[in-house]
Amino acid sequence: MKKYLLSAALLIAVSISAQAQFSLGVKGGVNFSKINADNVKESTLTGYQAGLFARIGSGLYLQPELYLSGTGGKFDSGDNSQSFSGKVRFTNLNVPLLLGKSFGGKDLNFRVMAGPIYTYQLDKSESLTANGSGAIADFGNYNKSTLGFQAGAGVDIGAITADLRYEGGLSKVNSNYGQRQNLWALSVGFKIL
Repeated sequence: MKKYLLSAALLIAVSISAQAQFSLGVKGGVNFSKINADNVKESTLTGYQAGLFARIGSGLYLQPELYLSGTGGKFDSGDNSQSFSGKVRFTNLNVPLLLGKSFGGKDLNFRVMAGPIYTYQLDKSESLTANGSGAIADFGNYNKSTLGFQAGAGVDIGAITADLRYEGGLSKVNSNYGQRQNLWALSVGFKIL
């Protein structure tokens, strides 16, 4: 699957043209993530993201990114006989590859974009109530690598960029409980080149 995504990205990059406009920038922002799970009530955690992006092309563009993010979720079983609650936080390395379309001029530009994202878990911290510690061996068995998708819109005002995106999980972060992570992210960036 990874080979096919990389091949598709290279094909898109080549098709944009050799004279394409190129920009490089830094970005940072906030995200609101949740891990959907079977048979438990979940709620949102606030996290962060910070990293780099490149944009190749002008009207139709390819935007690879590399950034660190903090994501996770809160859980509550809601079952009185074996109730437990907990929270998990991940530190991730994210690599989205977005295909986008821009509208407008050089100093004011509106954009829409979508594409796949690869996420690698660098660190995990979790806490469960005492009566949930027996479930942690199975419930907290999270995959290190996941695939997902991002879709969103953005605006460029001169060298400043702002994006609002939705990210959904294509693969499960925990297969045993059907857990998939999704989030909303708001970021602001600055084009260096």
